[in-house]
Amino acid sequence: MSQLDVDSTRRRGPAAPPLTLYVEGPQDRSILRAWAYRFMPSRARALLQTSVILGGRRPARAIEDFRRRLDTEPEARALCVLDRDDGEERPPDANGYAMDFFTWGRRHIESYLLVPDAIRRAIGLPDGDRSIARLLDGHLPSAGDESAWRRLDAKRVLSSRGLLPLALGRPLPLARIARATREQELHSDVHALFERLRELLGEAKAR
Repeated sequence: MSQLDVDSTRRRGPAAPPLTLYVEGPQDRSILRAWAYRFMPSRARALLQTSVILGGRRPARAIEDFRRRLDTEPEARALCVLDRDDGEERPPDANGYAMDFFTWGRRHIESYLLVPDAIRRAIGLPDGDRSIARLLDGHLPSAGDESAWRRLDAKRVLSSRGLLPLALGRPLPLARIARATREQELHSDVHALFERLRELLGEAKAR
């Protein structure tokens, strides 16, 4: 079992409440970092530098690590971001500790990267190019069919042996796709996550 990947850098400044962000893996962190620079640029670097990589969907491991942190940071708070995977919705019991869980409505965090125009921009195709949209046509659920989106295995679509990379003849830069996705293109689940982070950090939404 790999060790927790914890960046020892701590946020500075009395206004910042101690908050630890737990994520499943390095790829999740890179995607969240790209979105964070869009939604909360003043906090993005510190928040993601101090994040903890769990090495998979391991909420119990997050709880165990957070309990240890409370020994030295009794006012600390935490948010653990999880893929839905097999459809499990109920968060684990943190036994009253100041730890929140956010589970994506869709199956994986990668599900929110399947935005044809964002992919087009990320790989440098010109405006108006419809090749990505044509490749995905018939393979993605309709925008309002959240039940189908919950079942869709976005990791498989975007993996090195997936539909898009094979058709394009190159791997897809997922963090770059996240950066290329415009705010109005992002699903309400992504907006909900960053609204929750703002609440935990005591920040008002930027206008």
